Amino acid sequence: MNAKPVSNASDVPDVKPEEHGLPTLKLSTIFAMTFGFFGVNMAFSLQSSQLGRIFQTIGTDPNKLGFFFILPPLAGMVIQPLIGKYSDKTWSKRFGRRMPYLLIGAPVAAIVLILLPNAGSFGFGYGSAAALTFAAIATLFMDLSSNVCMQPFKMVIGDMVNEDQKDLAWSWQQSFSNLGGVLATLVPFVLAFMGVANVAPKGEVPTTVKIAFYLAAAVLLITSLYTISQVHEYDPKTYADYHGIDTTKAQPKTSLWELLKKAPKVFWEVSVVQFFTWFAILYLWTYSTGAISINVWHTSNASSAGYQAAGNWYGVLTCIQSIASVVWGMLVQARTKPEHRKFWYQFGLVAGAIGYISIFFIHDKYLLILPFCLIGITYITMNTQPFSLLTEALNGENEGSYLGLFNCSICLPQIVASIASFWLFPMVHNFMPAMFIIGGISLLLAAVSVRIVHSKFDKPATH
Repeated sequence: MNAKPVSNASDVPDVKPEEHGLPTLKLSTIFAMTFGFFGVNMAFSLQSSQLGRIFQTIGTDPNKLGFFFILPPLAGMVIQPLIGKYSDKTWSKRFGRRMPYLLIGAPVAAIVLILLPNAGSFGFGYGSAAALTFAAIATLFMDLSSNVCMQPFKMVIGDMVNEDQKDLAWSWQQSFSNLGGVLATLVPFVLAFMGVANVAPKGEVPTTVKIAFYLAAAVLLITSLYTISQVHEYDPKTYADYHGIDTTKAQPKTSLWELLKKAPKVFWEVSVVQFFTWFAILYLWTYSTGAISINVWHTSNASSAGYQAAGNWYGVLTCIQSIASVVWGMLVQARTKPEHRKFWYQFGLVAGAIGYISIFFIHDKYLLILPFCLIGITYITMNTQPFSLLTEALNGENEGSYLGLFNCSICLPQIVASIASFWLFPMVHNFMPAMFIIGGISLLLAAVSVRIVHSKFDKPATH
């Protein structure tokens, strides 16, 4: 039975959960709760596409890059479960349950976005401990604040979107995310084409990159404020009715550890897939600029014009990857039926594996477009299907906590991959393109692991 479409709490009828469940939302409401990801992912896209470039430009030894990529997932492992736990218990009559955290996180993220690309501009000295420490701390706070911004967008879908519209909502959110990535990663290339300086004194980040970060800060603030003003979350009573939560019984205070022990089986099954997926993604972020610079521009000198050109081209490829994600999301992902989620999950991971392994062999910058299109398919798949598979198994109680805890399945493999790089990178003779072979194998293992996931929409086995 379809309930009347609603857009905010004031429109919610007095219903019994067993009769209605979550109502069908207006498309304008889904737009409002997903559009803000445009700004959030500008920050994350710049972090993923430019962080390796920034650290190498200010003088980081390539063998030690993995250390700096440990910090963002560590921040995510801490902050997202806490945001989930405490936002489950939060209620502001004016701002709701999740939006207050976005209201705090967005301004902080904007400030750090302005500071990070200036790590080499304060006179600390090329490769100095002061410059690297400043950049590391800025990276840590950037990821902390970006995670505070990101988590409310994920949680509000679980709070308000029914099963029939969930794939659509996740797909829209990731499509807006990818569009934000398009803008963020394309800016340095376009600015350089327009004549803005793409090289800088040794140890300083080029102006093209700085402007991209400043633009991301402004867009993040604007889009976050739009979502805060337009999304009206269900009040506690309505939320409980829609999710079938008995408010007459006192809800016990449950620790995150207790919730983990009670987590549905699919939480752990999807986490296995997540481990191999995000292990691979970390190497995309860490080694892409260096691999492209070596394979196409034949240089590993971070101060050279060739290396900086490779950094800009990686931004273009990330833009193409994002466009491929949007197209795939609109044509395929948004039309996915719940019973077909696992098939498309595997398909997307295999596509990425082919893309990764291809990068090792390609020495023409235009041919790199194809593997990055395949990685784009992977990117939208891994940011939609795991959440659909998890939230279909949750009942609305402690939903934010579980989504926060689930983020550990994204962060932990990145930490493992960073630590493993200290062993794997020398093993491949410090040759950055070879790290994509390792990433491709990891994505193939992820695709195989999808077979262990149990969905409530799986067809029963016949005997």
